[in-house]
Amino acid sequence: MKPYLSIIIPAWNEGGHIEDTLRYLQEQADLLWSPAMRFEIIVVDDGSRDNTYEVAWPWADKLIKHSRRCGKGAAMQSGIAEARGDLLLFLDADLQATAGEALVLIEPLLRSEADMAIAKLPPSRTKAGFGLVKGLARRGIRRLSGYETEAPLSGQRAVRADRLRELGKLRRGFGVEVALTIDAARRGLRIVELDVPITHRETGRDWHGFVHRGKQFAAVGMTLLSRWRERKPVWYSSDRSSI
Repeated sequence: MKPYLSIIIPAWNEGGHIEDTLRYLQEQADLLWSPAMRFEIIVVDDGSRDNTYEVAWPWADKLIKHSRRCGKGAAMQSGIAEARGDLLLFLDADLQATAGEALVLIEPLLRSEADMAIAKLPPSRTKAGFGLVKGLARRGIRRLSGYETEAPLSGQRAVRADRLRELGKLRRGFGVEVALTIDAARRGLRIVELDVPITHRETGRDWHGFVHRGKQFAAVGMTLLSRWRERKPVWYSSDRSSI
């Protein structure tokens, strides 16, 4: 039977970016896989106040709309509930022309070399934050799961659907990737990290950027605290590595 891939894209107020993301993704997927693999694109509009839903409509196989903003993790969970694939690929909505590059993440899963593959993005070309959020996330993941990650905040990741469902519901907010990595490592999933030339919108060192990163820092901190309170035995496997 052909592999079935569900591409899940949570989106909030991405009307200016999501059309290009979906168009390039569709073109690259058709070029690489048709007819070798079945795939679907699921967009979850997390209560956007702009035209994200209308812009995404022509490009999505399934389009879900939340009546209010519920958080990235909740949007991802809504996509999982509708996904038919045995492989899941989570992507951000603002990747635009680089969206197709993320398809490489499913290759280790197809070769049965990994249960989860996470994209390591190129270094930022502009001055952004000071690395506080990423540093907190990396240290927290290492302390709580034993897994050493280079991409603790990456939203671009592929995972086997059956292994993901073993982990239960995702955390609702912006700490979802950190929680997912901790849960996957504790559960013994084989995790790899790949260098992928993906770019997306970045926040700078302006007021908006500092506010955004402040919210991220708080979300990651709360995620780590919740996982610390829910500590379980670590099923660490030496098979997990970076590629």
